[in-house]
Amino acid sequence: MDRRPPTRVSNLRVDWSDPELESLLRRSESWRLDNRGGFAPQGVQLYMGWSGSVGRSATLVWERDKSVVVETNFPIGTGEHVRIDKHLGESIRSLWGVVAEGREGSRDEDRANGLHFYWLHVK
Repeated sequence: MDRRPPTRVSNLRVDWSDPELESLLRRSESWRLDNRGGFAPQGVQLYMGWSGSVGRSATLVWERDKSVVVETNFPIGTGEHVRIDKHLGESIRSLWGVVAEGREGSRDEDRANGLHFYWLHVK
């Protein structure tokens, strides 16, 4: 059952050449979205390859459905298969995924600490 209120669609036209709108768009060109504030980071062990036996410390910074984002201080290649072990009290939960995309951190402290961020599709 859908409990969302109905949305209203209007037929307002946008004047993209309006000087105020152009000014706003110019000021916002360099903005970058950073969603790290909405999820409590969790220390994890990351294993390269699904049969990897040596884990490296990483941080799980976001998780939803079949996607996770991890922060590392080492590079990982796009398409790399990884296993992530999360500690849940006395037990460990393993996530199996593939690196879909990665980038170096964009904050000053990210660059100073050599941080990389990777979006993983979880199997």
